[in-house]
Amino acid sequence: MVPSFFSLRLSCLGLWASGLILVLGFLKLICLLLRRQRLAKAMGNFPGPPTHWLFGHALEILQTGSLDKVVSWAHQFPYAHQLWFGQFVGFLNIYEPDYAKAVYSRGDPKAPDVYDFLLQWIGRGLLVLEGPKWFQHRKLLTAGFHYDVLKPYVALFAESTRVMLDKWEEKAQEGKSFDIFCDVGHMALDTLMKCIFGRGDTGLGHRDSSYYLAVSDLTLLTQQRLVSFHYHNDFIYWLTPHGRRFLRACQVAHDHTDQVIRERKAALQDEKVRKKTQNRRHLDFLDILLGVRDEDDSKLSDADLRAEVDTFMFEGHDTTTSGISWFLYCMALYPEHQHRCREEVREILGDQDSFQWDDLGKMTYLTMCIKESFRLYPPVPQVYRQLSKPVTFVDGRSLPAGSLISMHIYALHRNSAVWPDPEVFDPLRFSTENASKCHPFAFMPFSAGPRNCIGQQFAMTEMKVVTAMCLLHFEFSLDPSRLPIKMLQLVLRSKNGIHLHLKPLGPGSGK
Repeated sequence: MVPSFFSLRLSCLGLWASGLILVLGFLKLICLLLRRQRLAKAMGNFPGPPTHWLFGHALEILQTGSLDKVVSWAHQFPYAHQLWFGQFVGFLNIYEPDYAKAVYSRGDPKAPDVYDFLLQWIGRGLLVLEGPKWFQHRKLLTAGFHYDVLKPYVALFAESTRVMLDKWEEKAQEGKSFDIFCDVGHMALDTLMKCIFGRGDTGLGHRDSSYYLAVSDLTLLTQQRLVSFHYHNDFIYWLTPHGRRFLRACQVAHDHTDQVIRERKAALQDEKVRKKTQNRRHLDFLDILLGVRDEDDSKLSDADLRAEVDTFMFEGHDTTTSGISWFLYCMALYPEHQHRCREEVREILGDQDSFQWDDLGKMTYLTMCIKESFRLYPPVPQVYRQLSKPVTFVDGRSLPAGSLISMHIYALHRNSAVWPDPEVFDPLRFSTENASKCHPFAFMPFSAGPRNCIGQQFAMTEMKVVTAMCLLHFEFSLDPSRLPIKMLQLVLRSKNGIHLHLKPLGPGSGK
């Protein structure tokens, strides 16, 4: 009798639970349909390529690759077009300077439909913050990128680069091409460990290597989630193997950051260590974060510290890796420009053994080549915003508040209406004379406007030091049998790596 009673109760509970799930699912579907209707109505004046009834444009992007596909769509739809990931996430995809100016000259927040996927990893740091807290963090963090802070980093950049070059010397002896992307990634991580955490020069330890693998995993998983609409719901995503893998990688990244912050805070309790830190040749990024105060003498909380460190590691690691790797690919592809850059660097270095801060400003041709490689291969090809207020574009079309914007930097940089012969590698586009004629929103490798990349001077300094040293030590050439296949994975990567032949230039090549 009793078991029957409990069985009946359990059966009723099961029915109630099933009914509740069905009701909640139905309400969620209604919300999604209303959202779809609102977004579609907002973008009604902007035609776009045909969509799949279920996947939107995501299936075509996955099958053909999004980068050159969007360039082809840009030829078909001037200024902008609709871009749908599934049926419920729709962006206005823009790639024209005046359209970019209309949105990016303002301070609209990042689109939560994309950047919320990063929150579990990087927290609420400068990348995703908005409103007064974003302004507070931006102001506090600016001190960490002052040129007086960056000057001593030149030696740290060179230190990490030498380790990579020694590794390449050994690989080059085999006479075969090899993938440079992974080695550049380890070098960039080693550099950030020194600049952010003040880590020693003993090379990547096991914990650091685990962190590197975790960050690589997280960027891949985030991009896959973005284009897989069935992964957009958090509850469903965390139950999948894909989602559980993401959480494990997050834990590795967080454990690494938390441990370093704990160690540094504990060390600073010691008066001798604190004085030694203050008298050091340079302060690392964590020193600065631990010391900043706003007008009310408030400092960053532990959660804010971790978020800003993880954000800087995310933004400063993969983007630099991409930028350096694609630049060296361009040098291999265009040997005449490679030769001219190398000669300029040799002339600047003279009899010196290493670069000084003032040398970097003299590298005019190398800088133009870096910028041209950024134009053709922007490290971050696509960024997203959500309008906080309506916007009217130059052609009279408009969008209401709440609309989603995709700024397709890759398509903007290859827009033939903006850049004549866009596929041609021409560094002189960035000569002083030509750059002065360029639309201020035609070239956006570091985004633009008030929410542009706070670390762009850091990135350009590292790019110059690393690439100059690489060109002094090696001659780079292509492997025609293994040309890179461009792939968007938050940053611009290659599906099959970037394989180059390296010819050592021998002792004394840097003089």
